[in-house]
Amino acid sequence: MGEVLIELDGVEKVFTVRRRAGLVRREKRQVRAVDGIGFTVDRGEMVGYIGPNGAGKSTTIKMLTGILTPSAGRLRVAGIDPARERMRLAHRMGVVFGQRTTLWWDLPLKDSYGLMRRMYRIPEARYRANLERCVERLDLGELLEVPVRQLSLGQRMRGDIAAALLHDPDVLYLDEPTIGLDVVSKAKVRAFLRQLNAELGTTVLLTTHDLQDIEQLCERVMVIDHGRLMYDGPLGGLHASGAAGQSERTLVVDLERELPPLEVAGARVVRVEGARQWLAFPAQASAAPLVAAVAAGYPLLDLSVREPDIEEVIARMYAGRG
Repeated sequence: MGEVLIELDGVEKVFTVRRRAGLVRREKRQVRAVDGIGFTVDRGEMVGYIGPNGAGKSTTIKMLTGILTPSAGRLRVAGIDPARERMRLAHRMGVVFGQRTTLWWDLPLKDSYGLMRRMYRIPEARYRANLERCVERLDLGELLEVPVRQLSLGQRMRGDIAAALLHDPDVLYLDEPTIGLDVVSKAKVRAFLRQLNAELGTTVLLTTHDLQDIEQLCERVMVIDHGRLMYDGPLGGLHASGAAGQSERTLVVDLERELPPLEVAGARVVRVEGARQWLAFPAQASAAPLVAAVAAGYPLLDLSVREPDIEEVIARMYAGRG
């Protein structure tokens, strides 16, 4: 067991929504955005927090940062109640919202960083070291003199991530950090986050609709829907939990020559293209017996195992509980 950095116990968030009910009268109704969620995150973990739009992901992040106050339950980050001690917690956390920026729109990027150094009272040597690391690894060197309003979305996002890390936060919240980014920008951001976690042990809680972010960065994933936690565990276990274990992996087989569909116990051929065949088998089953059977019975050149599509697994989970 590691040191618990984030702790939620029975946390709820209920919003009161008013709507018109006639010419004059208005009626109120309550919307439960987060419904009794509880989990812990240890120091140094990188955790994916995923779900459909309106599931409660961003609401949870806003409660963790102190922007919103929980309607019920207990919430602590580094032993601090975010709603009561938001200013104290600000020095322990970094936040990046993909569709909003914390940078000053009309100032060059380096001036925004200078202002943040003063806001967080970062010692000069520490600030220089952190800025140098971020500039180098996020490829920001040529952008420091550019006003933020002139940056592309991918450049601004990298700039926002650097800004969130100048004060060495214990935990980094990333809300859709790769939204709208091109392939190259996504790769840079993911590589930097992996290095950050490995070298500094920064705890990362990541919400995203890009499931490749989760696959490449997180070993643990939490799935939320309608404000409730549906799954919390290893990424691999998500496949087995989806739709009562109906998720499938695929064995891609390259043969020496074209053959009729292979007959292998525990798998079925779902596609044939020349000498290549695709065999589907249950995600929770071991691929080793299938590989051995194919190698022993057919003229094999190469093979690979493809994991099931996580998005499809999550869709099945929602359908199964709908």
